[in-house]
Amino acid sequence: MRKQGVVLKLFVVTSVLILIVFSIVMLAEGIFFERFYRSSKIHALERNMNHFAEQFKQADADKQRIPFQLGTFMNQNDASIAILNSHFERMVIAPYYLLLQVDGKTVTVQLPTEGMTVEDIPHGIQAGDHLVVDGIFMDEADTIMHPVRISRESSELGEGLVRIEGRVTDYILPEKRSYNPIYQDGLIDDALREWQSAEAEASNLALLHKNGFVQAEWRDSWSGVQYVVLLKSLSEDGSRYLFVMASLQPVGEAVAILKQYFIYLAPIILLLAVLLSFIYSRIVSRPLVSLSRSAARLAQLDFTVQPEIHSKDEFGELSRHMVELSRNLDKALKELTQANLQLQADVEEKQRSEQLRKELVANISHELKTPLGIVKGFAEGLQDGVAGDKKDRYLALIVNETDRMNALIMDMLELSKYEVKAVRLQPRNFSLGVLIKGAAESFSGQLESKQLQIRIDAEEALMVTADPVRIEQVVMNLLSNAVRHATENSVITVTIERSAAGEINTVIANAGSPIAEEDLERIWEQFYRTERSRDRKSGGTGLGLAIVKHIMELHASQFGVRNTEEGVAFYFTLQESRGEHRE
Repeated sequence: MRKQGVVLKLFVVTSVLILIVFSIVMLAEGIFFERFYRSSKIHALERNMNHFAEQFKQADADKQRIPFQLGTFMNQNDASIAILNSHFERMVIAPYYLLLQVDGKTVTVQLPTEGMTVEDIPHGIQAGDHLVVDGIFMDEADTIMHPVRISRESSELGEGLVRIEGRVTDYILPEKRSYNPIYQDGLIDDALREWQSAEAEASNLALLHKNGFVQAEWRDSWSGVQYVVLLKSLSEDGSRYLFVMASLQPVGEAVAILKQYFIYLAPIILLLAVLLSFIYSRIVSRPLVSLSRSAARLAQLDFTVQPEIHSKDEFGELSRHMVELSRNLDKALKELTQANLQLQADVEEKQRSEQLRKELVANISHELKTPLGIVKGFAEGLQDGVAGDKKDRYLALIVNETDRMNALIMDMLELSKYEVKAVRLQPRNFSLGVLIKGAAESFSGQLESKQLQIRIDAEEALMVTADPVRIEQVVMNLLSNAVRHATENSVITVTIERSAAGEINTVIANAGSPIAEEDLERIWEQFYRTERSRDRKSGGTGLGLAIVKHIMELHASQFGVRNTEEGVAFYFTLQESRGEHRE
């Protein structure tokens, strides 16, 4: 009973809706369409007339542009147009013309609006076409012709006519017009007679001064075609007016045909509405019962496989979604537990980040406070005149501590550029062995003071593709770290070798104390030092390895540190290059 009730309800509602929509469409077509068409066309004409008036003022000094504007306006707006003088009399301006190049001169062929039809003009005239025109010259210079016959080929010349042949250079012809354009343009004189009466002229002038436009309708008594007529002033002194007339016949015929069409179409639509509503209601109601049962099982948290509706509509899609829902709910519950664990880990990570931030602030304060205290102490000693014989030594210590603070600040600025991704690599091909040898030479003074040696095991022919400036910074930081923590009278080894994966591996190892396991991951952090006493004699700013980490990550390279039997080894990889060496 419930299923039949759904079918009946869908059938009745669908049928009624279709019939209501069809009735509204028929009513709107009969009542509003013609009115809407007239209003839209009149507004479009008014807008284009305003645009024409602006162009007319600009072209008033160029008399050759006015016919072109008239013809273009008529073709684009499916309307006839005329320029009137202050007495509402039509000014003789030929809107349609052909310019022919004849024997080195240009002849204007003015197409008349009376005595010629569209069929008298060859179809598809283009610039460059050759035309034969028979007619009568209208000026002494034989440059303006009134045509009688226009064709593409020569024929018998009529008595009293003159023939010219030439190539078309420019033209304005009637086109894209719903009615016979030349006949329609000729009707302007008939429409003007009703406007030239004293009563009509006074009324038109009053409306022009009030609204800027005069609008009326006029019917051709011979053809019965209805026209809309618009009048607009082209000059402030009232010496020129724009007269536009457009046919309303197409919309009238279209509305009449639509009404007849709907009368014949109504029974067919009624039958189809009933039939389609019945089929639609049956199709819709059938899967609803199955979906209802599936939803009931899900409400009881029965997540077993649900029966699918094998259709390609919304019901089939809903059924597949419900099946997918039943399969994923159990998985979602398990993932929720995992998400809680992850959330807890995220909270711990956030707490760790906060702790690192506090440590960073403390480290910066410590690194700056100690040298500032030393500088202040020595400066006060000098100021008080204490140990005057040690003045040079005190000044040297002040300069040394100042250099240490400057190095710390420069490293902090360098590290900040990497952290905000403001560094752009400039990769090139270069010899890594040559670069490392050059970097090692800068440590000669430190090596001599600790009785250290650097042994480089590398081939100069091994080429890598990387940013040489940044890689040199990496090598300098790692060598400085190796020298600082190496035991005296030991050897620092630098090994460069090619791997099977086409990469160049570099290992910098020294002999010294190993790094505690818990410190191996944290040594890449800012200001992190393995010596808990933070002995300043070991040197360094605590930022060198953090900078190395960022540079290696920019190169997408592997890097790390490991303890060896003798001490500690830092390593990194770079992509090998087979190209030529470029400095």
